[in-house]
Amino acid sequence: MPSKELPHTFKLLTIWLVVMLGVFLAFKAWEREREASRFQLAGQTVVLARAPDGHFHWPGRVNGIAVDFLVDTGASSTALPQALAEQAGLAPLGSVRTQTAGGAVRGFVARADVTLQGGVQAARLPVTVLPDLAAPLLGMDVLGRLHFSQKPGELRIEPQDADSR
Repeated sequence: MPSKELPHTFKLLTIWLVVMLGVFLAFKAWEREREASRFQLAGQTVVLARAPDGHFHWPGRVNGIAVDFLVDTGASSTALPQALAEQAGLAPLGSVRTQTAGGAVRGFVARADVTLQGGVQAARLPVTVLPDLAAPLLGMDVLGRLHFSQKPGELRIEPQDADSR
């Protein structure tokens, strides 16, 4: 009669796969918790914690598409990667040449509805769209309309309506 028991190697492989799946899921849960703790609402105040990359990130939406804005007080206007602009259905209104840390680049200007967690909105905000931009940048065109202060590792923002109508 043949043995109905699974081979020893198959049992060990199954155990290792279950252990590795558990480790992977635990890491993902930790990662999600860490991401969520970077944004907090303290009453009406938005509190952003400095991310491991050294920057502040503010979750939001561009024309309904979820994005993670990098807060850039050195940028005069909000800038979006071209792939995101295409996904959000932004139409070019005109070409633009802008100076970045990497040098002069060409892009285009478009209008977008920007919504940030915590209630900040900017409808039909003129944005700069750049082909090789790594991440969406939230510039002073929005930030300049808000009251913000910085403590070590923390950016506190008093949301007001940043609507650009």
